[in-house]
Amino acid sequence: MPERRLNRIGEDEWEIAQEGAMRVPARIFASADLIAGLDDKVLEQAANVAMLPGIVEASYAMPDAHWGYGFPIGGVAAFDPDEGGVISAGGVGFDISCGVRTLLTGIGAGAIAAQRERLADALFQRIPAGVGSHGEISLTPKDMDAMLRGGAAWAVGRGWGEADDLTRTEDYGCVAGACPEFISAKAKERQKGEMGTLGSGNHYLEVQRVAAVFDEDAARVYGLKTGDAVVSIHCGSRGLGHQIGTEALREMALTAASHGIALPDRELACAPIASETGQRYLGAMRAAINCALANRQILTHLARSVFAAILPRAQLRLLYDVSHNTCKEETHTVEGRARALYVHRKGATRALGPGHPALPPDLRAVGQPVLIGGTMGTGSWILRGTAEGTTRAFASACHGAGRSLSRHAARQRWQGRAVIDSLAERGIIVRSRSAKGVAEEAPGAYKDVDAVVAAAHRARLATKVARLEPLICIKG
Repeated sequence: MPERRLNRIGEDEWEIAQEGAMRVPARIFASADLIAGLDDKVLEQAANVAMLPGIVEASYAMPDAHWGYGFPIGGVAAFDPDEGGVISAGGVGFDISCGVRTLLTGIGAGAIAAQRERLADALFQRIPAGVGSHGEISLTPKDMDAMLRGGAAWAVGRGWGEADDLTRTEDYGCVAGACPEFISAKAKERQKGEMGTLGSGNHYLEVQRVAAVFDEDAARVYGLKTGDAVVSIHCGSRGLGHQIGTEALREMALTAASHGIALPDRELACAPIASETGQRYLGAMRAAINCALANRQILTHLARSVFAAILPRAQLRLLYDVSHNTCKEETHTVEGRARALYVHRKGATRALGPGHPALPPDLRAVGQPVLIGGTMGTGSWILRGTAEGTTRAFASACHGAGRSLSRHAARQRWQGRAVIDSLAERGIIVRSRSAKGVAEEAPGAYKDVDAVVAAAHRARLATKVARLEPLICIKG
């Protein structure tokens, strides 16, 4: 895409003006340095998304945006069903409802120091991780459907958590409208033994230290103090979500023409929200969201059991759980009018501002915790949603650092064992079943998470609360 099409409209905001088949402009939130390192393919994809039927306001890309399937990862777009709006499986992603939850231990990081190796080994043994990893839970068909309808609430009901966990989980741990009957036998079979597992890629369980606090008031409400130890879990719907996405994209590609949809890119396969294809995908996707919520809830239970045995003073109380690969029906004000829209967030997290009724009462005054996963060698962030951000990009923010190198390129540049040894010298313990996977996730394969967060902060998508640094990382 020619550089002349990208116009700067704010300190950390850029626009590709509406032209040709674009129905709305495309806007990118990023600093000048992040823009300079941005793959042109991201701009092309953001512009292509702006061509889809029923899109509202703009196609957005977050500061961590990078090339994805159809939509850029870090892409946000909202569609109006009353204007022929569409649902796109590529706009949600293959790992449906991949997300992050952060737990407060109630103890200082110093209390972990003497037990770090033991804790790392115990977590690694207890938390199934890696390609094709299976856990101790095997679901019957009846249990599978109950889990897909009940989400984290189902897991808590089975003894894998506490009722208080649900109040600190997005959508209170269960999304309505899930339809397990729209999920194939193959997808369910893939998930049967994968509950309570991390999977592979950039998924992890990390023990972290609160390195710095930037918003004392929000940190106090969230229960964060400098020097505290926290635990963060990053994973999603595993094989089930991937299979749902694969099957839906195939069907959407085959039926798009029958709905009069001309695709600017086959990877943007979509269907009208009101169509049979669209409704089937929505029902299956919502069930996959519940699957991911249940999965993170079970992993929380496993982590708690490890801490109870080694550091019984630790509480592991849930701060918040938020997904970043979803499509949700939400009400937003556009051109002065409240409209029911279907908001796609692919590699982007919801960031609700203060006072939003969807937030638990004890967090409502300061806004939603926005959990930004970094890399195992740099750090992660906790931000909060802002009033201004609610009116920008449909209350969305970045979700992580964002890749700067492909997995293949990372493997060519780094060796997993060398990465692990280098991090150990810095006091970061990594446990992984795959040296290749560690190489693919080397810190240098990602953008600077601090720069990404700074851009989101300046753009008021969400603002800084605390920076976290890794102590122990259990990698997929």
